[in-house]
Amino acid sequence: MSRLTACFSALSEQGRKALIPYFTAGDPSREQTTEVMHALVAGGADVIELGVPFSDPMADGPVIQRSSERALARGVSLQDCLNWVADFRKTNTTTPVVLMGYANPVEQYGCADFVRTASACGVDGVLVVDYPPEECEAFSLACHQAGLDVIFLLAPTSTETRMGQVARLGSGYLYYVSLKGVTGAATLDINAVADRVAVIRRHTAMPIGVGFGISDAASAKAVAQHADAVVIGSALIKRMEESVARGGDPLADLQAFMSGIRQALDSESILGHPA
Repeated sequence: MSRLTACFSALSEQGRKALIPYFTAGDPSREQTTEVMHALVAGGADVIELGVPFSDPMADGPVIQRSSERALARGVSLQDCLNWVADFRKTNTTTPVVLMGYANPVEQYGCADFVRTASACGVDGVLVVDYPPEECEAFSLACHQAGLDVIFLLAPTSTETRMGQVARLGSGYLYYVSLKGVTGAATLDINAVADRVAVIRRHTAMPIGVGFGISDAASAKAVAQHADAVVIGSALIKRMEESVARGGDPLADLQAFMSGIRQALDSESILGHPA
């Protein structure tokens, strides 16, 4: 059983929802990347999505774009990201880590070498935004053979045919993008999210995470009524960005922010009683 499967299974037994934070590796600094990962866990993260910085994103809004630009200016590479996961694993062997990014760095690294190294470093899953399922058969197979889960995105415009494709090739969880556009760009329509998640569930028994519009405890709790996980990125990156700008402690501010989200999710479990 993979760490992701074990994590979601344990949460389901407890009637709890997964909290999945995203941040860009190398921001707010190279030296703090592993510390950020530990701070996220201390704040209540169940899974960490570690963003691989990329210069030409398609789905990232301005907050995440700025964080990628800062990381790239510091020379952060895919190899650095893998090294930081290995460093994290020295003291945390339980929290799943998913690398999220774009195809170009993976292709430059070499798909076979990437899969082998990611598995050896303790990565649990990969989400490559611009690897559509119809072009991902070989990559998915290689990942699964190496013990890596492959997470795919589904959008409000995804057809039921596409849902079936990602359900067949994916593992770990499915990531539903709650809105049209880029991360952090719009207000959530909870009813629309509920309707689409219900449709997706007809095609898969995998856990479903929802992201791209969750900015605070209230929106996280609302989404958790319908999804198995909430993914939050832009809001926490903005929190660290603002903390750095005012000379604060970004790790402490991040952990406090995460704790508020965690408390909201745990205040009422799916079973209808306190978690």
